Formats: sequence, C-alpha cells, structure tokens
Amino acid sequence: MLTVLVSGGTGLVGKHLCKRLKDKGYNVAMLSRASHQYAGIKTWKWNIDKREIEKEAIETADYIIHLAGTNIGDKRWTAKRRQLIIDSRVETGQLIFDKVKEGKNKLQAFISASAIGYYGTITSDKIFSEKDSPSKDFLGETCRQWEEVADRFEKSGIRTVKIRTAVVLTKRGGALQKMKTPVRLGIGSAIGSGKQYLPWIHIDDLCNIYIKAIEDTQMNGAYNAATPDHKTNKDFMMALARVLKKPFWFPDIPAIAMKLIYGKMSDILLKGSRISSEKIISTGYNFLFVDLEKALIDLIKTR
Repeated sequence: MLTVLVSGGTGLVGKHLCKRLKDKGYNVAMLSRASHQYAGIKTWKWNIDKREIEKEAIETADYIIHLAGTNIGDKRWTAKRRQLIIDSRVETGQLIFDKVKEGKNKLQAFISASAIGYYGTITSDKIFSEKDSPSKDFLGETCRQWEEVADRFEKSGIRTVKIRTAVVLTKRGGALQKMKTPVRLGIGSAIGSGKQYLPWIHIDDLCNIYIKAIEDTQMNGAYNAATPDHKTNKDFMMALARVLKKPFWFPDIPAIAMKLIYGKMSDILLKGSRISSEKIISTGYNFLFVDLEKALIDLIKTR
C-alpha cells in the first residue's frame, strides 16, 4: 500500500484530502506539532523551529503533499503577519526538502500547494496561465518563494507538481461560510465595484486534482486549480443569493470600507482576474463542477 505524507493535514483542504486519500486506498500519514491521531490517521511529529521531523515520516513516504501554511485571510497584513505567511510556507517546505535529502527514501513525487495569488492582486480581463510570470506584489512574491522551494525537489530529480489554487468552496468553513452569512441575513451585496473576478473551485475537484497529481506520472510543474467558469464578485454573490432564496438588493460595499476594515488584505477581496484551467484540462481531468450555481447547490443543499 502506497503511503502519502501530508503537511497541513488538519487544515480546510487537508481534512478533506486525507479522507479522500484513505477512501482511495492509500495509507495516509500527517505531520503535526503534536502526536495526536486524527480520524485514525498516523501522525508524525515535526518541530519547525528545531528543524526536526520524525525520521520514519520521511522514510515511509512514497508521496509528500505539502499544504502547510498560515491562513492569509485570518488577520490584517502587518509586517509581522506577512513574514509569518511567507515563513510558514517556505521554511516548512525547506525543512521537508532537507530531511528528504538526508534520508535514503526514493520519493516518487512531491506535490505542493500554491495559489492563484502567484499572478497578483490585480483586476484585469486577461486570462492568466501557468506561462505567466509571478506578480511583484505581496501574494505574488509569497507564491514565488513558496514554489521556489518546491522547485528544489524537481532539481534533485523528484517529480514535482505545484497546485495553484483558487478560492476553495466547502460546506463548512472557508470563504463560502463567510460569504453566506450576510446573504442569509438578507444583506448580501457585491464588494467594491463587483466587477473583479473571483476564481473558484469545489473542494471535490481540488481533492481530485491532488489525487491525479499522485497517479498521473506525466504531471510536472505548475497547474492552475480553478474552474473554467469565470465569475465576477457580483455574479458570485447573486448566484449565492438565488441558491439561498434570499434577496439581492443591498448596495455594493464601498472599497474604502473594506480597506478601513482589512487594510492591505482587502486587495484579495477587491481585486481579481480570470485564471486559465486549460493546462489541467489538457491532462484529461474533467471537472465535476463547472457551473457555480450547481456547485453551490451541492455544498449548501445536498450535504
């Protein structure tokens, strides 16, 4: 039985992915700061500050999926917070790389999370593809450094896949939960101009893409994990209101209000561009959810 070692396995995506991997018949293990068991999943301890990972964690892994990283949307982006966001991704990835190089295990693939923030927080009609260069803003620089660590695995001869992820829609928690609250209260509205695009992906599709990255040995490099259904912020909020059977008449939330509340972090709400899904589709991947309203119905009404 093949073993998949997951960092960040207790996070929003990690919980779903670990369950799906187990259902697929993989032996799943997680890296954790505490030696707890999560839903019967083997947990290996790691200590980033001391640069330690239990030796067996690396030795027994056939694949490593690196999801660890501080949530970018939890707090305002102070200088300290920005550095933590970068370090929580880069230093953990570097630690895994160093331990893999020290050991004797022949890892079959290293699969790293990344984000569509690679292309920056801008509003544009351009459709960004994996061929585009990283933006020079904070999110672009964060993703560049994040992926640079993953590239070290590739340079050492290990097949490496980087999953640039859009806004992930899940039943509980995450962005959808935050967006549902005002709509349920009858005060749903667009943010800022509402014209900025909001690239999205259903959690089931994201998990399937990670599994495909394990099983499809032809996959290498970066892939956008974003549905081909391009929706603006206003389109998204209107679709959410329809699914929840709530009115959508409230005035748009002014950009200045978002900036006062969230500071520079408001860029991820006020700006957004279209993201190409052509490369992942070219691998033969078929999205389960390409229509936003059907995805929302699946997450809100059928589970």
